[in-house]
Amino acid sequence: MHMRALTMTVTLFALAAFTTAAGVPAASQPAPEPSSRSAQQPADRPVLVDCSWRAEVRPSDFILACGDGNSRLASLRWSRWDAGAAQAKGVNWVNDCKPYCAAGRFQAYPVTVRLDRAEPWEKRPQLSHYSRITLVYTDSRPERVAPTVSYPLWD
Repeated sequence: MHMRALTMTVTLFALAAFTTAAGVPAASQPAPEPSSRSAQQPADRPVLVDCSWRAEVRPSDFILACGDGNSRLASLRWSRWDAGAAQAKGVNWVNDCKPYCAAGRFQAYPVTVRLDRAEPWEKRPQLSHYSRITLVYTDSRPERVAPTVSYPLWD
């Protein structure tokens, strides 16, 4: 009987953790308001949509790997932010996942970040958002990563 209670407790805990991590489905969440930084920007300047579906302008940090947080940008210093593109210098902190991600160490790689391809944001069509990010590694880079990589950004 004790084993059955333990199994049930573990199962309920795992279900609660999963439910909490999953949160409320995006379709049922209200559209987020832009951060105060973006509210002060002219309407023709795109925003950057973060993992929490917040609109940001010139963030100092940005998570690239929303699912596990194993890649993030930090210490971003923006030199450009307009309708055409945005550009910053900063650091890409990447987990080396050796011997596995939970035991891995984060390594710092200097990067130049470019945002472009502004288009209407699906959740708030009155705002445009950058839909592509490009990282240029200016010194060392993670294993098996090209010196320049581009990724689509979520809508």
